[in-house]
Amino acid sequence: MTLPFDTITKTGALLPLFHETCQKGFTHQEDPTTIVDSFFEKYQARRSPESQINLLFRFIQYIERQVVLFDAIEDAAFPVVNNMDGIGTLRNLKETVTAENKLETLQKYLEEFKVRIVLTAHPTQFYPGSVLGIITDLTEAIRENDLLRINDLLAQLGKTPFFKHEKPSPFDEAVSLIWYLENVFYKSFGTIYDYIQQNIYDGKQIENDIINIGFWPGGDRDGNPFVTPEITLKVAARLRLSVIKSYYRNVRQLKRKLTFQGVEDRMGNLERELYNIITNEPSDITLPYFVSELKAVKQVIIEKHQSLYLDELNSLINKTHLFGFHFANLDIRQDSRKHDQFFNDMVDALIKSGSEIFPKNYHDLSEKEQVNILSKVKGEVDLTLIKDEETLKALNTMKAIKTIQETNGEKAANRYIISNNQTTLNVMQLFAMLKLVAFHDKLTVDIGPLFETITDLENAPAVMEELYSNPEYAKHLKSRGNKQTIMLGFSDGTKDGGYLMANWAIYKAKENLTRVSREHGVKVIFFDGRGGPPARGGGKTHNFYASLGPTIEDEEVQLTIQGQTISSNFGTLESSQYNLEQLISSGIGNSLSTKDLSMSQENRDVMTDLAGRSYEAYVNFKAHPKFIPYLENMSTLKYYAKTNIGSRPSKRGKSEGLVFEDLRAIPFVGSWSQLKQNVPGFFGVGTALKHYEDTNEFEKVQTLFKTSDFFKTLIENSMMSLSKSFFGLTRYMAEDPEYGEFWNVIYKEYETSKRLILKLTGYKELMQEEPSGKASIAVRESIVLPLLTIQQYALKKIQELEKAEVRDEEQIKIFEKMVTRSLFGNINASRNSA
Repeated sequence: MTLPFDTITKTGALLPLFHETCQKGFTHQEDPTTIVDSFFEKYQARRSPESQINLLFRFIQYIERQVVLFDAIEDAAFPVVNNMDGIGTLRNLKETVTAENKLETLQKYLEEFKVRIVLTAHPTQFYPGSVLGIITDLTEAIRENDLLRINDLLAQLGKTPFFKHEKPSPFDEAVSLIWYLENVFYKSFGTIYDYIQQNIYDGKQIENDIINIGFWPGGDRDGNPFVTPEITLKVAARLRLSVIKSYYRNVRQLKRKLTFQGVEDRMGNLERELYNIITNEPSDITLPYFVSELKAVKQVIIEKHQSLYLDELNSLINKTHLFGFHFANLDIRQDSRKHDQFFNDMVDALIKSGSEIFPKNYHDLSEKEQVNILSKVKGEVDLTLIKDEETLKALNTMKAIKTIQETNGEKAANRYIISNNQTTLNVMQLFAMLKLVAFHDKLTVDIGPLFETITDLENAPAVMEELYSNPEYAKHLKSRGNKQTIMLGFSDGTKDGGYLMANWAIYKAKENLTRVSREHGVKVIFFDGRGGPPARGGGKTHNFYASLGPTIEDEEVQLTIQGQTISSNFGTLESSQYNLEQLISSGIGNSLSTKDLSMSQENRDVMTDLAGRSYEAYVNFKAHPKFIPYLENMSTLKYYAKTNIGSRPSKRGKSEGLVFEDLRAIPFVGSWSQLKQNVPGFFGVGTALKHYEDTNEFEKVQTLFKTSDFFKTLIENSMMSLSKSFFGLTRYMAEDPEYGEFWNVIYKEYETSKRLILKLTGYKELMQEEPSGKASIAVRESIVLPLLTIQQYALKKIQELEKAEVRDEEQIKIFEKMVTRSLFGNINASRNSA
């Protein structure tokens, strides 16, 4: 309110009054339209309708900036709120294993164990880079209690636009995420690795990198036609340049310190070579040469210069081990249905040209015969034969992988994910294309099928059994260290089967896939496609990994991180280090713990029954005739595409109307979140629990909660979804002639889920055991209450204007803009709502 702008002073003075009007109004069960109208009557009666709308837009801008301020405050308080040496941290892990005489066991385990966080371009983050920079500076100023600087930064924030007028390109998305690599992960990964080396291995070199980063922007083509082979190459080049810049900064700092005989010239030479790369001048420097020079300098310092500055030099050598010349592992991803199209197009072109790579009757063969041919395929495809532009792009992408491996090292791009993978043929089509187009002699790419829907998860073990039994594929796996990556998608699983069923289906799929893989002597690596909110596999993620029993392979933890989850869980050095350490120790703790995490048969039966009942309730709900119309007409679903936050279209298909299968999980989950109804995070849970209450068998689910860490984590995360729900906002819909009955179905399930989860846990209130998380949600929900009210008010206005005999297009446009603008603050405030 003290900022030097007239409009802000007025807005700042009026907003608390509007906030109070909202709170009181919802307490008295008033609807958003009544609340907004009564605010203007009481406090701003003289304002013209145009001036009223202007004030509402200013409220939106002001609240967005309040959210930023609270983000910065939370970031500044992170090391205070979270015990940086407490349970789940590396220091705690080391002290525990030392006390139990298990240090050698831990060392042995860390030689194999890995954590990979994969940054995705999924659009759930509305802060442009300039605002992220302000949050970083503001966090620092708050920590130092520098009021003058805070004031300047808030003024800067007031003048900085929050939304993009144009969609970002996939390259823009990559650049904005590389900011985190350079400014956060480069340092926090280094710190963690240095700590492990010094304190767990007594300074000895470890072969395993333990932590690494995966990267999707520029490689993920699933549903994104804007990701081209050129973009992929450009992103890989940018990653290489960024890590070399980071090394260059470190080498310069070290050169100022290593001014001794025998090392000064060597450091000067390295600095020059790295500078040449940055400035596009010729340079012969390679990663092996860079590392060998640093190690030679280290030797001289130890032998002749009393190990001066050895720790800092060691830290740089460790970073080269973690990041190479590639910085992050760029994954390529595409949908199996697209691969099928490209593959058949390629086969047709080859047969037509007289090539003998495929038999002329290939398309008439059975699936089994086709798989057999694909596993043994040899030859080279002349890409000039391909006339279809989309197919050509796909095949050139495979060439791009080879190019990136040649310039940045094999780790730079050595994994290809097939989304919507359903059959063995899906995998083998890609296997054959990679070999024919780019990898003729040796395939240095891991193929990772992604199983998403409930049906695909059930079929997954049979698909993998077929692949493992194929002699040629088995030979390929052997050349890759007998490791197979399998990705499992929480987002589409929840969208398809509801919260409990999706999580249980993934758990069971992991058990079955572990069994099949072990039978074939293959080490399976599970890569979890998790989003921010519990409905998409998010929430307290490390608790999930700590709850897996011996029946699930857990030597590597891999998961996707996106949008606000990157900035909220990994956006600062402290939060990044803390959350990475939690992931490392949750994975390791499993193997070192003596606690039996395997589920008893009785618990499994109850869990299966709960999942089945929940699934039935969710499927019936989804089949309700008002399900799609409600999302289309009463939520913000159709406005997601207008926010320009991501380069990817908001739905998969080209159909005019809304088709459930085409819906992407992010806008789907996000729309429920904007309505404050978080359906995907709880629907069906109440119905499933109620069966046990009605049959007087509730103690069975209580036993499951007390004895299964997996179920406990599920319920705690569902509580987070319930905590972020507020049905007072949309209570007016209960009276709606068209959607009233449907709204009541949702509200009833919410009430049942909340009541029975409290009964199950024995808590008095939701999230009782997580006071800091609960407090954070309460403050954030309070900040955005006026924003949600404005959004609902605007949606109602649009509905009224669209029903009018004469449509006022100008007014509709204004209110549509109001809805879109209010999306930003709501999403940013919840930190894991989409």
